[in-house]
Amino acid sequence: MSSHGSWLSGENQIMDLPTNTLRGKLILDGGSLAGSFFHRSVLLICQHDEEGAFGLILNRPLSPPPATASPFKLPNSLKNHSIFVGGPVQPGALSFLMTDAFIDAEEILPGIALGNHLEDLEAWCQHYSPQKSFRLFSGYAGWSPSQLDDEVSKGAWLIHPASKELIFDHPPQSLWRDIMSQMGWEERLQATAPDDLSEN
Repeated sequence: MSSHGSWLSGENQIMDLPTNTLRGKLILDGGSLAGSFFHRSVLLICQHDEEGAFGLILNRPLSPPPATASPFKLPNSLKNHSIFVGGPVQPGALSFLMTDAFIDAEEILPGIALGNHLEDLEAWCQHYSPQKSFRLFSGYAGWSPSQLDDEVSKGAWLIHPASKELIFDHPPQSLWRDIMSQMGWEERLQATAPDDLSEN
């Protein structure tokens, strides 16, 4: 995983490795990232092409509460909503995922768009309703060309289909375990192991 990167753009379709993109899919710690920034993390890959890859961690809410921790001047309607740590790159950079986007935003999955301009978020909030979903992120994860492909081929990451429910509705604290428990017996075994193996 790169400690540097850039916001990448493109219009790739959702396919499989090794020759195609992971855009619009989830990747999760395959069990070899203990002690790293990405230990037991689940990420949505928002861009993956010949220039590199970019993703957002879905299961790491920012702590302390947003009212004291937010580096952003958020609209009043969002000030009590959680902000998630999107990754180690540019922690002061705001990005957000949302449903029912009417603004000029990049669609990652059908009905789910990515934005990174506060003005767009404010415009979206003017039409906000409980039926819509969104998630705010501070920072992101970036990979250099072919880096993510190499990490996947070595087993550092497992691939799982993304969905609106997993991105917006699933409790973040159990997201990694619950996805792992749907996989093979080795993954189910890892899902039941303590977070700190020294506790075993």
